[in-house]
Amino acid sequence: MEYLKVQGEDGLIRDVSTQAILNNNSKEYESYIARRNAAMAQKLELERQGKELTQVKSDISEIKQMISILINKL
Repeated sequence: MEYLKVQGEDGLIRDVSTQAILNNNSKEYESYIARRNAAMAQKLELERQGKELTQVKSDISEIKQMISILINKL
């Protein structure tokens, strides 16, 4: 395979046979992977917090119902 440097862009090369532009800068790739993983972790954390909030709301509603029942019995 033959590659040519992309003019004016460090770390980018063009595959002569497919005309695809490739990034051969491993530090940039590792940085991208780290950002992607951090974003995925943040998304999972937000989903977990949302589920927890829904459960807390449900628990509060149940407590309110129990208090209402107790008050009506007095």
